[in-house]
Amino acid sequence: MSVAYKAVLWNRQKFIYDAILLSLVVLYIVLFINVTQWFDSNIDIRGVRIRAFGSAAFILLHVILSIGPLTRLSPKFYPLLYNRRHMGVTMFFLALQHTRLGLQWYHDFGNLEPLVSLFLSNTNYLTFIRFPFQVLGFVPLVILFLMAATSHDFWLANLTAPVWKGLHMSVYLAYALLTGHVLLGALQTNTHPVLTLAVGVGLVWIVGVHLAAGIREFGQDNQDLVTGNEEFVDAGSIAEIPEKRAKIVTLGGERVAIFKYDGKISAVSNVCQHQNGPLGEGKIVDGCITCPWHGYQYLPEKGASPPPFTEKIPTFDIKLEGDRILVKTIPNLPGTSVSPAVIAMEEQR
Repeated sequence: MSVAYKAVLWNRQKFIYDAILLSLVVLYIVLFINVTQWFDSNIDIRGVRIRAFGSAAFILLHVILSIGPLTRLSPKFYPLLYNRRHMGVTMFFLALQHTRLGLQWYHDFGNLEPLVSLFLSNTNYLTFIRFPFQVLGFVPLVILFLMAATSHDFWLANLTAPVWKGLHMSVYLAYALLTGHVLLGALQTNTHPVLTLAVGVGLVWIVGVHLAAGIREFGQDNQDLVTGNEEFVDAGSIAEIPEKRAKIVTLGGERVAIFKYDGKISAVSNVCQHQNGPLGEGKIVDGCITCPWHGYQYLPEKGASPPPFTEKIPTFDIKLEGDRILVKTIPNLPGTSVSPAVIAMEEQR
């Protein structure tokens, strides 16, 4: 979190992450070009470079789309999620270079401007096999540009979270179009079955990992503790919750994070106001609930970020009966202070 907007909030972790990311990208492109030339010394280097940058961007897109569902399956992937925006911007510049090289090679020597030629040189828009596959690559480039340009929190705050989230969800449209771009273009000019298999495996992986994460989330939401008109419900025992961690339960369709810290219990909405991150999968750091996605923080007894920040989340009344935790089914307004339930000394042992 920061009080003022900065272009990039650099820290040691981000420097290391970006250095590794850029090193892997450069290594892949160098290996792609050299291995391709080793197999065919007569191949045109310009075409090889086009495919090198394009395939690097496409592979990176698969990684980016995998990170979200993987974090739902295991918290070990949170470091990737924390730095995913840098990966997305890197992917855009790889795709931009792929497009620039492609326009130069295929459309720079005719009577039309390259961008005009892109849309008019092949007008078989009503066919399948001969469809102008390059157009299917250009439209995703526009989507990736909008996502990269609005990746900073400045745009998240000023576009509002729903609009920003909707814009960035268009990455799935970009992926669908790029899959068509590859299938109709690169696969038609390269009959080697390995490339076809690789694209198919990538598509199956993306669909499969999203389905796995969705099934897990659906199962959790179905374990709703509210079955009638009860005011409080039993959410489990104190011993279930590790110190400075939380247990996530579902009350009336809403996920609630119940935190244990310093001999106290507090309950808040599980949804971070930044990007809907799962607060209950984070921990208490310096007395604040800290979102595992991007580090946004909230005071557990107030549901509000510490000053000067203004983010607020709903809180829940809570009480203890022995070692059992009872949570009120109706949430309080965001930022409402609620006295935490104090754990008896015998229950803390």
